[in-house]
Amino acid sequence: MQNPNNKFRLEFVALMASLMSIVALSIDALLPALPEIGSSLGVINENDNQLLITMIFLGLGFGQLIFGPLSDSFGRKLIVYIGFVVFIIGSIICVTTKSFEMMIIGRVLQGIGLSSPRTLSIAIVRDSYSGDYMAKILSIVVMVFILVPVIAPTLGVFLLNFYNWESIFYVNLIYGLLVMLWFWKRQPETLLKEKRIKFTSHQFIDGAKEFVKYKDAVAFTLISGFITGSFMVYLSTSQQIFQEQYNLADMFPYIFASLAISIGFATYLNSVFVVKYGMWRIAYIATVAYAVISILYVVLFWSGDNPGIGILISFFALQFFAVGFIFGNIRALAMQPLGHIAGIGAAINGFVSTVMAVPIANYIGSFVSDSVLPLFIGFSIFGILSLLTFIILKRKKELPAIKSL
Repeated sequence: MQNPNNKFRLEFVALMASLMSIVALSIDALLPALPEIGSSLGVINENDNQLLITMIFLGLGFGQLIFGPLSDSFGRKLIVYIGFVVFIIGSIICVTTKSFEMMIIGRVLQGIGLSSPRTLSIAIVRDSYSGDYMAKILSIVVMVFILVPVIAPTLGVFLLNFYNWESIFYVNLIYGLLVMLWFWKRQPETLLKEKRIKFTSHQFIDGAKEFVKYKDAVAFTLISGFITGSFMVYLSTSQQIFQEQYNLADMFPYIFASLAISIGFATYLNSVFVVKYGMWRIAYIATVAYAVISILYVVLFWSGDNPGIGILISFFALQFFAVGFIFGNIRALAMQPLGHIAGIGAAINGFVSTVMAVPIANYIGSFVSDSVLPLFIGFSIFGILSLLTFIILKRKKELPAIKSL
């Protein structure tokens, strides 16, 4: 349902952000509870608690490969509902098990289920908008979506103090059900029947072949994987860093919220400037900043001694401010040439970037025990790789212009 006038629709943006935010709530509200869950399930190595975060991302990655192509054949809405049913099953496993291994399985199932609303919200935006205006809408969606990480850890602490860690899963379910009801009542189907792709056994293979024809989409998907991976390290280790290395367990929800606000403010500014300056230019400049800030930290604190909390938060805030300009634009740049296969395109983009991110997060996270330095070394490496990818793309764009002179 292409929107040729590119009109801004407030309820549409809020609803798409709410679909995405089910994922954020399932991850961020659980962060303060990781030590208690690990203790309850007999976890010995504290670093293993990180799996409760990274494994839901693994499910998110693989689930997209299922739901994205199906949505191109059967429409967006039906597949969102099916995904949410899988999320309910995973949630039931999480609140009833006494085994850490079964909890991990439940988290993977939660991720598989949530990959449907997360991926298809992007496909629905692509169905409805195009070009830099699509980047503007995605930026606003992400900005609203980031409100959830601002409050989620505080909500998690509140539920832990007055109830138990299982209550966090129940609140996630209730919130998800309310969003699904809203989605059912107010969001029309955006993929018209005449634009659907006939379902076949080789549909995904055909879609993948079509995807790789667009080199820019592949390149921006790789950048998304690099940035997502380094950001996922922060998500999976932040509770451990602030609680164990800085003894700030009580302050963790507020620190987490302040850093989320940094990303949110950047995405707001992006929504203001992207139509004027273009998503390509803004994403490139932000990637330069991301790499430089990471390298600066590594140079200044190469000894491994952690800086004061104020300096660390300042570095994180600058880093995530850059990320706020990267995430929405990179996804929009990857999706721009894929309007005719938006479901499969969003699925492959999300799958590749997430499956790249999970091993990155697990590997770097294993070194984060008594210093934050490994985290910033990881940021530096993947910031540089992202920047190099941008530079290669830029040179390829400039070559035809030079040859035509």
